[in-house]
Amino acid sequence: MRRRVKEQLKKIGGMEFYDVHFSYADKETNEDQYVSVPEQGGGTLIPDGPMNPGIVHTVSLGSTGHLGLYRIEVQMTPGNGTVRFSGAGSDVKAKESLRIAFDYFRANASRISVTPKAGDHNYHIHVVEFHNAGSAEGLTLTTVVALASALTKKHIQSQLVVLGSMSLGGNIIPVENLAEALRVALDAGAKKVLIPASSVGDFQTIPGELLAKFQSSFYADPIDAIFKAMGVE
Repeated sequence: MRRRVKEQLKKIGGMEFYDVHFSYADKETNEDQYVSVPEQGGGTLIPDGPMNPGIVHTVSLGSTGHLGLYRIEVQMTPGNGTVRFSGAGSDVKAKESLRIAFDYFRANASRISVTPKAGDHNYHIHVVEFHNAGSAEGLTLTTVVALASALTKKHIQSQLVVLGSMSLGGNIIPVENLAEALRVALDAGAKKVLIPASSVGDFQTIPGELLAKFQSSFYADPIDAIFKAMGVE
């Protein structure tokens, strides 16, 4: 695998900065696949403005026992429906979680898009974790949303964090600590949150001033989450 660095010179206030993106060359397609690198310093982790299709943020409990921000990045290429994992999604437990998401996506892709078809592509799911919280198992729902975004080539709403997870059968798992998850999302730069309807009962534990920081919407099932994340009611 060949690693490359793409640099773009920026001038700000008379000083020069480089916008750096790491990439690798895919041996099968010989295409450069760029991996985003969070900027260090004063910027927020969730950028303003729409991101590329296939990119979704979530807050989840990591293997260290702490909540952290995670970014799911899905890249889609012509193929026969295979999937591979990298980043914080490459250990055994994380792979099991992402595999559940991929299997659900494949089984329900016709409810998302008639054309293109999910089985006509290969998928690379890359997980970025920002707070050293370790690998997370609660990324299933967000990964389904990211896969659907990549398939339809529709980006997720700007500065949105998708909360919640799902079981093997697609049943929604409520957010374990909603108030703390919202604080992590806010500190990361989120302005919108998508929350499981089953977590509404926890709103009484959340300070009003924290809720007021977000534009909140709710989903009942994974397909509902997909379309609401894209801004389709």
